[in-house]
Amino acid sequence: MSDALFVIMQKILPQHALSRLVGKVAHSERRWLAQPVIRWFARRYGVNMAEAANPDLQSYTSFNHFFTRALKPDARPFTANDQVLICPVDGAVSQSRPIAAGRIFQAKGHDYSTQALLGRHADQPTEYDNGLFSTIYLSPKDYHRIHMPCDGTLTRMTFVPGKLYSVNPATTERVNGLFALNERVVCEFDTAHGSIAVVLVGAMIVASIATTWAGTVAPQSGDIRTWHYGADAPVLKQGDELGRFLLGSTIVVLTTDQAWDWQPNMQAGHAVRLGQTMAQRKN
Repeated sequence: MSDALFVIMQKILPQHALSRLVGKVAHSERRWLAQPVIRWFARRYGVNMAEAANPDLQSYTSFNHFFTRALKPDARPFTANDQVLICPVDGAVSQSRPIAAGRIFQAKGHDYSTQALLGRHADQPTEYDNGLFSTIYLSPKDYHRIHMPCDGTLTRMTFVPGKLYSVNPATTERVNGLFALNERVVCEFDTAHGSIAVVLVGAMIVASIATTWAGTVAPQSGDIRTWHYGADAPVLKQGDELGRFLLGSTIVVLTTDQAWDWQPNMQAGHAVRLGQTMAQRKN
């Protein structure tokens, strides 16, 4: 199937119904169903079970249990440092650039606004409009928990309903504003260097998106929902788990200023791993 036809098919298919059906299968603890799917998936995508905290495929009770597997404690070492942002996931960099007057670059000929991504009003500037962004794609074989790039206190979480296009490179290059169209969960944190947003973008057959403080946030019906956090807000340290995808997708990290130097590994197309330095604070 050509890339163009693949995108057309996504527009025709019932995205949400298909994704929810896959979600039910992925959640099933019927061993006769779960185990063949787990074994096929691990073999098809070359999943490295040697780095999993539990490397025994037979012990996973559902596909979701397997897909959101934890890593061994020493699998992604890093040294805590408040002058750097660490990569919050395993994946491949789509883009890492400055935000140009509130516009985020997606691919050649395609961009979208910070307001659209965050679920804000279109006529209101955001605190991220002159910051930096990095978009990282998680492939099926990757570890699918998301971690904190730095210390932060949660200030706001927003669920934004939307489409469920695939987020693979073929679709990214052909659907304008893709990451601001798909269903997503926006997590915003107060940090020592201003606000940072970590946006968990849903996709075709992504069964759900969960955070460590709220559990499953997506899918849900209705309009945009925002939760504000005060004195009892969750406080996360650099490297702490933030959330997870039940089936994979993409994250977008936003900063409020440009006082960071993206590291060479953050260029488009580069593979990255959780814990690697993604940005260094400028002196």
